[in-house]
Amino acid sequence: MLAVLLLSAAPSIAQTPAGRGVEHLSGSASYTFPYFRLFLPDPYVVLYDAYGIIAKDIDFMPAEDSQIIGAITTDPFQSPFRFELSMPYSGRGEALDVDNDDVADTGVQIYVVAVTSNTWDSPFLERRDDYVTGIINSAVISSDIDSFLEFQRGTLMVYAEDGEQAFPSGRGVDGVLFTDDDPSMPVEAGWSMIDITAEPFTINRSTIASMDLLEAEEAELTDFSTLSYTDAFNAMIDHLSREYAFTAYKHIDWEAKRAEFLPRVEEAQRNRSSLAFRRALRDLAWSIPDGHVSGPSVLEDFQRDVSGGLGFVLRELDDGSVIVSYLSPGGAAQTGGIVVGDRILSIDGEPIGQAVSEVVPYTGSFSTPHTLRLEQLRFVHRRPIGTPAKLTIQHADGTELTTSLTTMLDSDSFLAAALNGPLSGTELPVEFRVDPSTGYGIISIYSFSDDLPLTVALWERALSQARYSELPGLIIDIRRNGGGSGFLGDQLPAYFFDESIVIGNTAEYSESRQDFAINPLLEDRFILPPEDRRYDGPVAVLISPDCASACESFAWAMSLEGRAAIVGHYPTAGLGGSVVPISMPDGATFNYTHSRAVDAEGNINIEGIGVRPTVRVPVTEESVLSSRDVLLEAAISYLAGNRPIPADAAAGGVASGGEIEIGQPVTGEVSPGGRIQYQLIARAGQKLDIVVLGDGALARGLAVRLLLPGDSRPLDESYALSPGEPGAGFLGLAIPSDLALIIEVEAISPAVGGTFTLTVRESE
Repeated sequence: MLAVLLLSAAPSIAQTPAGRGVEHLSGSASYTFPYFRLFLPDPYVVLYDAYGIIAKDIDFMPAEDSQIIGAITTDPFQSPFRFELSMPYSGRGEALDVDNDDVADTGVQIYVVAVTSNTWDSPFLERRDDYVTGIINSAVISSDIDSFLEFQRGTLMVYAEDGEQAFPSGRGVDGVLFTDDDPSMPVEAGWSMIDITAEPFTINRSTIASMDLLEAEEAELTDFSTLSYTDAFNAMIDHLSREYAFTAYKHIDWEAKRAEFLPRVEEAQRNRSSLAFRRALRDLAWSIPDGHVSGPSVLEDFQRDVSGGLGFVLRELDDGSVIVSYLSPGGAAQTGGIVVGDRILSIDGEPIGQAVSEVVPYTGSFSTPHTLRLEQLRFVHRRPIGTPAKLTIQHADGTELTTSLTTMLDSDSFLAAALNGPLSGTELPVEFRVDPSTGYGIISIYSFSDDLPLTVALWERALSQARYSELPGLIIDIRRNGGGSGFLGDQLPAYFFDESIVIGNTAEYSESRQDFAINPLLEDRFILPPEDRRYDGPVAVLISPDCASACESFAWAMSLEGRAAIVGHYPTAGLGGSVVPISMPDGATFNYTHSRAVDAEGNINIEGIGVRPTVRVPVTEESVLSSRDVLLEAAISYLAGNRPIPADAAAGGVASGGEIEIGQPVTGEVSPGGRIQYQLIARAGQKLDIVVLGDGALARGLAVRLLLPGDSRPLDESYALSPGEPGAGFLGLAIPSDLALIIEVEAISPAVGGTFTLTVRESE
């Protein structure tokens, strides 16, 4: 009877051939991860030492000679795919004594089989491969902050030098593997495949063993596509209310969103209207001020509502003027007598600034006011084809003209309105050239979502040429980079640093806490390349609002410690997090931000803010109408002068001016590109004028922003009190409630600083 009890409690052991256990693995991997091709462009399987995971040593790196590379034998971009891996005769990893018998033993080596991709250097895993927890592994490894690096289910490969070793047979009372209360079971010499999904754990020592690889839970596609419209919508709102990264930051009331849009979804279901369903999802996305949030495009509405235009491109200057910067050949504006440089004063009798503010662009959503404003300028004259419009314009000689135009089919001005123009589609992800007149190297990074190994190879080649040629400086152009791999955006700047400084971290949703949490073990830190691959010369980075997401991570990292001058007219797009899709009925997709980027202190540093220029080039008539690349010229000028970046301009830095009282003007001094913040206590019902006047060349070179304490997003900003006039600020500002305000004054020119006077007074 005792023998029967002992046998029933023993682990299940597959038929064991004589020899050293498992010699060959084969199996399959299924996945739903939507970005598999981006993050695993050259996939393969590898057996690696899990010592660092079990020891909770995030810095542990498996030795190359302990890694065994296998082969993917079917198309990896079609799920499921198959793989094979031949086991080595012996393990070369780090042994762990995990039998809890209080006797020092040789221990066992514990391995995971993972799918990875070779992005950096040799095919073996290295620190920059960011493989820990992974996307597809033989065992699911938790990334939740409260169970970080715990093995949850799946299979492990275990190697024992002899038959005297043991391995846990279960998780013990605490339910956590590799802790002191784990029961143990003997393992034979050689290789064993141990299934840790159910207890007691089972051992397979078949010479040829079958193993299925598992997708990490956080990589799985959220899929509501098989549900009805209403069920899918409600499931999506429930999901977003938990896992959208900026609910509190952006003051999103998800139940209010449900109440607003559910009736439209219910009507779409009653009418079986896929179009109405897609419109509801699109409009929900537009209602959330986050450039990572998007619903399905509704091309029918775009073609109907905004395919007509007046054939011009508008730009808003720092002084508030709106001018024509481009005319479509044969377009309504050109045939109607409008010329480049004309100022638009009103449209359909409404002041142009107000008309722009009322536009809902069809390219939403937007995380920052400046990106929204630029797209509103793009769409302000776009209407259905054949729609009349009345414009009041001012010519360069000061004469005004009111003219009536009719919209025409106009794709030309829509494309021309892009700040940096369209790409050809044939660009490599990284391109390099040397400016012949200055000798500066110019590296253009067009994407972090192209072939990642190629991107790294081209990047290293460009820097190698810069070092070999001893170029006096580098200009990195990321003005047309829409993002992609945030890890690449973080780590390419490491080539310009000599210390592994902390870049920031990421707040992820924690199932255990039902809230977002920042894991200090996962802080983003530069992983330095070999010293002979780094560049130590001066650097300038060109940015624009078309630099988004991972591109902004790059710009942020380059701004740290003043390493590079950040040159631009505007901040970047302000998309600070990673985006994932939700699959919805009828092939629709809803994208949302599921993690948030923070700085080294845990503060939101990009979302809703963007990376600001440390060398801001003013938006003037000359800069807008110039055929030259004025931002490139500004970067060259900056590098040639080799001016240090002001301390109050680097990496979002800002000086404090202290408190300001109503009716008591203060004077301040700001460096070129610098910012100073003042604190104001305002009371409910007050109407205030906030006016800043600069001295000398600074008279038309100041910006004023209003912020709330602890929030980097401007409530409003002003570059001019009125178009063409000196000074900036706000007149008749109504204060809705008692509040503390931050008034920020910035010298917007990279070359002009000086003194100014800031006045806050009761409006007359």
